[in-house]
Amino acid sequence: MMTNKSKIRVVVAMSGGVDSSVAAYVLKKEGYDVLGIFMKNWHDTNATISKECPWLEDSYDAMLVAEKLSIPFQVIDLSKEYKKKIVDYMFDEYKNGNTPNPDILCNSEIKFDLFLKIAMDLGADFIATGHYAQIKRTHKNEKTFFHLLAGRDKTKDQSYFLCQLNQFQLSKTIFPIGGMLKNNVRKIAKENQIITAGKKDSQGLCFIGKVKLPDFLQQKLKPKKGDVVLIKDTHKNYFNKEKVNNYDALSQNYFYEKFDGDLVGYHNGAHYYTIGQRKGISIGGRKNPLYVLSTDVKENIVYVGEGADHPGLYRLALKVLKKKIHFVSETKTVLKNDNLKARIRYRQALQKVSVFQENNFYYFLFEKPQKSITSGQFIAVYSDDELVCSGVIH
Repeated sequence: MMTNKSKIRVVVAMSGGVDSSVAAYVLKKEGYDVLGIFMKNWHDTNATISKECPWLEDSYDAMLVAEKLSIPFQVIDLSKEYKKKIVDYMFDEYKNGNTPNPDILCNSEIKFDLFLKIAMDLGADFIATGHYAQIKRTHKNEKTFFHLLAGRDKTKDQSYFLCQLNQFQLSKTIFPIGGMLKNNVRKIAKENQIITAGKKDSQGLCFIGKVKLPDFLQQKLKPKKGDVVLIKDTHKNYFNKEKVNNYDALSQNYFYEKFDGDLVGYHNGAHYYTIGQRKGISIGGRKNPLYVLSTDVKENIVYVGEGADHPGLYRLALKVLKKKIHFVSETKTVLKNDNLKARIRYRQALQKVSVFQENNFYYFLFEKPQKSITSGQFIAVYSDDELVCSGVIH
């Protein structure tokens, strides 16, 4: 890396939040040539409650922070690309009975792809974001490798959302606050009178706001009445790896057509539901709440079980198509490590896992049963603090 930081241009993705504000502050203080950019990703008012997605307010806050730091600032409109790459993908996935993770795709397809290209056109040497993650460089055989590490603040670690980044993207990225604790980030903002110091962290996909997801999905996925079937007989041995020596069977989410179930109500479309969902089922009269165990979008059936610990919510294994596995910095030999851990959702505690390859799949066998494994979501695999690979759950 060049030593004269004043000649190194870093374009910061400024969201109007405290994390990206402090990221810009740190880079400016360290002497980099900093440019702030706010990305406008969505403006479909039909799907938004403006007070719950104040992008105008966020862009204004980002501009005020840029003025405070005396750095250039501009707004770019990526809403057209965002709709094509993220929103349309969401609709397609739900239509097919999967549950996508648009936050991960937004990072790999928008922030660290389109935004990176725009930044480089503006003369950037690097881009920077306010993510709680870290990057380490190593050298081997005259080659430089970039490793994605968890953020220092384990309660805020966002490496999971970055699990699809590649070597080029990491080589062009700086995470200025990745080695900080969230409390210190807010403290820096407050001490330097940055207006976002006390601003609440954003949650989830901004454009949906507090609109219920089924209401949002109904823009393209029409309601379709179907059966809600209650599963009582869970065949617990089916989930016992000692009694079922078959990775594929362990990774399946029941063969419900072979089980007896009771019709307990109706729904408006199986594609509106996801595994583990409790809200939105709207069927009462039970001692415990009902949870979605599985959906069949072809037959338009939603299978449910009573209680948060229904065995049907758990699986010991999951599988990922070979072509859906993404290695961040190493080859597939890293999966032979005996100390691998994984998570299947953000902030989930890391779970010990073993990896096996058969036919066209990688199978991930967990030490303990995992709750609500969902097709379309991502599994992220770690070796110590390093995120080594990820994949789309089949």
